[in-house]
Amino acid sequence: MTLRTRLTAWYAGVFLIAGIALVGLNYWFLADWVVPAAGVAAAPVGGTAVQRTVPLETMQTLEVSSLPADAVVWSPAAVKSDVMTTVLWQSAIALVVAAIIAVWLGWVVAGRVLAPLHSITSTAHRLEAERLDQRIELDGPPDELKELADTFDGMLDRLASSFDSQKRFVANASHELRTPLAVQRTLIEVALGAPDASDDIRRLGAHLLDTNERSEKLIDGLLLLARSDRGLATRELVWLDEVIDDEIESCEALAAEKKVTFAVRTRRYLVDGDPVLLAHLVGNLLRNALLYNKPGGTVSVELDRELTVTNTGPTVPAQAVPGLFEPFRRLRDRTGTAGSGLGLSIVQSVARAHQGSAKARPNGGGGLVVQVNLPETGVRQPS
Repeated sequence: MTLRTRLTAWYAGVFLIAGIALVGLNYWFLADWVVPAAGVAAAPVGGTAVQRTVPLETMQTLEVSSLPADAVVWSPAAVKSDVMTTVLWQSAIALVVAAIIAVWLGWVVAGRVLAPLHSITSTAHRLEAERLDQRIELDGPPDELKELADTFDGMLDRLASSFDSQKRFVANASHELRTPLAVQRTLIEVALGAPDASDDIRRLGAHLLDTNERSEKLIDGLLLLARSDRGLATRELVWLDEVIDDEIESCEALAAEKKVTFAVRTRRYLVDGDPVLLAHLVGNLLRNALLYNKPGGTVSVELDRELTVTNTGPTVPAQAVPGLFEPFRRLRDRTGTAGSGLGLSIVQSVARAHQGSAKARPNGGGGLVVQVNLPETGVRQPS
């Protein structure tokens, strides 16, 4: 039962209790009423209006011929009983009608009172960590609901400021770390190029270069994640199917190394967005599908209503799938790969930046199925 229904029920219940109490009080007062005339009343048989009241002391002189032919004679007790019965039934009917009107008015008033709460709820539903620009901005008198809405807006301001500060910190820190990593790589390469470098130094240098490369990939991933989290500064029309073809071509060497084949089925698909971020989205999906695959496996790429990438890697537990979209979260059997744990996080962030979504589920024969929904524009290529 909704809050609006409960408020209406409470309002109608209180109204009925008050109405019944009022009718009962009136009936009790009417029960103490004494008929002023200590006599009898005469009225037509089919009528309700008393035509004549005759005092009791003159009853012995009252002649039947003096009354109308269709008259009946009521005693004071009968008049009182008839009045009380009429008042009771009319009050009951009026109370039922008034209760129906009260329920309708209660429903309308409860809706108007709860309208600000619906606004707060709808705003909360639209909020995400990457979209904290929604505000209620409730207009009205300074009552409790206005205070609640203002408090909610203030909380959103603080959260937005905190998230922006965090994103700026990640972007700035990642950017600052790229320079010393580049310097380290240069020094290692110079040391390895020296003619007197021993075999131990060359082995150590190769290991350091590999570690340096991993760190640079991690920094680049953090920068890309921070950029996509901030949203799109500019947009342009991008053919997503062409982006997929380009990224598949760039992954051919890795696919040959992993002995994995591609199965591609796409159609023309136009997206309004950032071509660089979209290329990273597709590239991360393809490289993840290749890295976490098995020799002789396949990577299926389908683009119809959405982009679906399926691989034939090891079995993925269903309960572990949501955690794969979190930064640095990987399955235990994936920790030996060259990935940084940011691939699906970047995919989800880029999809959200394009007002889309990303989800995944285990593949029936092993591996993972990742589905990315990106809004397609209404523009079509001329036939």
